[in-house]
Amino acid sequence: MDKAREFLCQSLTWRKQHQVDFLLDTWERPQLLQDYYTGGWHHHDRDGRPLYVLRFGQMDTKGLVRALGEEVLLRQVLSINEEGLKRCEENTRVFGRPIRCWTCLVDLEGLNMRHLWRPGVKALLRIIEVVEANYPETLGRLLILRAPRVFPVLWTLISPLIDENTRKKFLIYAGRDYQGPGGLLDYIDRDIVPDFLGGDCMCDIPEGSAVPKSLYRTAEELENEENCLLTDSIYKSASIFKGAPYEVLIEITEASSVITWDFDVSKGDVLFNIYHSKRAPQPPKKDSLGAHGITSLGAVNAQLIDKSWVLGKDYSMVEKALTCREGESVQGSHITRWPGFYILQWRFHSSAASATSSLPRVDDVLATLQVSSHKCKIMYYTEVLGSHDFRGSMTSLESCQSGFSQLSAATTSSSQSRASSTISR
Repeated sequence: MDKAREFLCQSLTWRKQHQVDFLLDTWERPQLLQDYYTGGWHHHDRDGRPLYVLRFGQMDTKGLVRALGEEVLLRQVLSINEEGLKRCEENTRVFGRPIRCWTCLVDLEGLNMRHLWRPGVKALLRIIEVVEANYPETLGRLLILRAPRVFPVLWTLISPLIDENTRKKFLIYAGRDYQGPGGLLDYIDRDIVPDFLGGDCMCDIPEGSAVPKSLYRTAEELENEENCLLTDSIYKSASIFKGAPYEVLIEITEASSVITWDFDVSKGDVLFNIYHSKRAPQPPKKDSLGAHGITSLGAVNAQLIDKSWVLGKDYSMVEKALTCREGESVQGSHITRWPGFYILQWRFHSSAASATSSLPRVDDVLATLQVSSHKCKIMYYTEVLGSHDFRGSMTSLESCQSGFSQLSAATTSSSQSRASSTISR
């Protein structure tokens, strides 16, 4: 009783601080949410519970986060929960019995590695924490349909934050299993099965598409805006000059760890490389390693690969160079084969440039800095996932290279290095 009282007081304080009681009356959903958020209310289940349908596999989660930010998406989720409470009251009057929770149907058709974009997943985890703390026992049942092979990876990330009693309410169906015995028709009437699931009922929910990059906020806006997911050192900006690549050092202590990256090329074209070395690169004496092992000498990027090193002997390239054009977004992952030191490198690229590994002379670097056209700019994020987090799910992680369909224009992969990158324009 004391613990319940404490939780209730905390939730009431939270509701007052954030004016949640007035959310449905005061908050107006941005037009972008109305156009690209693929969820909505749809009749009720067999128990009279309000039914919410979310076509998560068709949603451009990265686009929504980049264009709106975590705060807006949190308000959207809170408004859904508040609307759910209101609909429960209405259904209680309609059916003449207490209706205290609702059912959520999540369609994962189209789910791929883009949905595992780490800042987006972190936003989802924070939203789950808020909902778990302030809307206990309001979810009666969660039906997850058409779960693809990548789903175990997402489940590994989010399930630890979900209360055990809530997890027991999850029913997961792969492929078309939901059409068989014990499937969807056990929980909702046939005449309200949405059309995109093979039913006859038209579901007034946007089909989803990629959020135009023109609606993304700029790097400066992301860096300056308070309470935004993409601040707090999640994303970093970097400049790449002709002859002076930008490099990130990552130390791996356990083989089969997963290096993930996500970056936008906001100016110029770049070549992206991944190298491995058993030797630790020595940082410049006049500067220390920053976050993720980044070295910088003001406007000049200090190279981590020593000029005396020989490619193929002292270090090796573990992935073929990837050409990334201005305006492109690149997401990828690399499952490491060996412990040691991995270097993510972004190098200036021009039509006449070649991806050689020779190091430039200092005079050449200083000369090229005088020319603004010899400068590229990226905004990037990297993270290392321990192998223990993905044991049993590695196959899912590697099998997602072909699942980008309408959200991506090209996929580049290398089975030799066990890495995959996706470019979206």
